[in-house]
Amino acid sequence: MVPYVIGAAVDLGNCLDLTVRDHVELLRDAHNGLVAALQAQGKPMPQNRNVANDSSRDELLRNLDCAVIRYLHDSIEQELAVGSTHDSLERFDSVRGLFREGDPIYPGSGFYERTHTQIAVRSLECIKGIFRPRL
Repeated sequence: MVPYVIGAAVDLGNCLDLTVRDHVELLRDAHNGLVAALQAQGKPMPQNRNVANDSSRDELLRNLDCAVIRYLHDSIEQELAVGSTHDSLERFDSVRGLFREGDPIYPGSGFYERTHTQIAVRSLECIKGIFRPRL
C-alpha cells in the first residue's frame, strides 16, 4: 500500500472549540452526564490509555475523551428531537481540540514536542474542497 496525502479546505461552521471556556464547560457537563448514565447502567467508564509498547506518559488512546464528546453530541440530538427549550441549542459541525504530547522542549517549558491541534469534521457541508498537495 502506498501512503497518500490529501488536503482539504474546511469551514468549521458551528465548532465545538475546546480552546473556548464555554465549550470546555459543556464538555465538563457532558462528562458528568456520562458518569451518571453509565453508573445507572452498571457499566464502567472508558479510560484514556497509552498505546501498547509506549512507555511515555502520553495517553494516545483517548477512549474517555471520545465517549464524552459523543455523549455531548448524542445529548444535543436527543434535545433537538424532543423540541428543546434552549433557543441557542445547535448541532456542532466540527470539533477542535489542542493536545499536549511529548516531552517539554526545554527544561521548565510549557511547550511540548508533539503538541498539536486536531479537527474532526462532523458535517460534510463544512468541507469546501479537497486537493492533492504538491510534495
